[in-house]
Amino acid sequence: MNIATCNYCKKIHIYIFLSLIFSFGNSLSMISNVNKLQHISSLKNSFFALRHGQSLANVAKIISSNPSISTVEHGLSLEGKTQVSKSAEKFAQQYLDNLDTQPVAIFSSDFTRARETAEIFADKLKKSNVPLQYDGFKLETRLRERFFGDLNGKSDVHYQDVWDIDCQDANHNEFNCESVNSVVKRTSELVLEIDNELEKSSQPCKVILVAHGDVLQILQTVFLRKEASVHRSLEHLETATVRQLKLQ
Repeated sequence: MNIATCNYCKKIHIYIFLSLIFSFGNSLSMISNVNKLQHISSLKNSFFALRHGQSLANVAKIISSNPSISTVEHGLSLEGKTQVSKSAEKFAQQYLDNLDTQPVAIFSSDFTRARETAEIFADKLKKSNVPLQYDGFKLETRLRERFFGDLNGKSDVHYQDVWDIDCQDANHNEFNCESVNSVVKRTSELVLEIDNELEKSSQPCKVILVAHGDVLQILQTVFLRKEASVHRSLEHLETATVRQLKLQ
């Protein structure tokens, strides 16, 4: 009886072990399929995330993720514009103090709050004689905020309803929301595309990606090569904050 029980336990342990390996393998495969930077050893340019300044949607405490609305409404508040100006001045000062010469390439979501952030940031850099790769910045729809579906226009307390499911399933579409892995795919493809495009430049660039809270939280997992489901566990990116994204 004891021998039979022991053999049975061994089989159970082997089954559990193989199941864990299979599960881990599937997780790695999923990361590899959606994260286009997963197998990239290095990037030619340095990348920075810049979250838009405080917006009118932030002030109203509502979710604003519908392109038909957010590309024309919910721009920066007066406080948001001040935040961005200070952030740009700080970035420019550090650039000049370091005797940097790399041109700065700015790409921005076309949502009003991000577009206004990019305008202010680019103008401040230009006035500080920081060289820009483009005349101002380029708009890029792949930097748009994650679409929150049925929750759009509702109180921002409902973000948590989505995040609670994110940590369990990066592919979910509850509330008709865009999945986390959809954001991973579109943003990682963009980063790789930008990096290849700027290869034609005479020297590497500092690339600033102006976007939104959820998108940039998720983009950090892309550079860290982590499961995107953990995006809310990473250090939060406050409004108008610049953070370097380093490929791990």
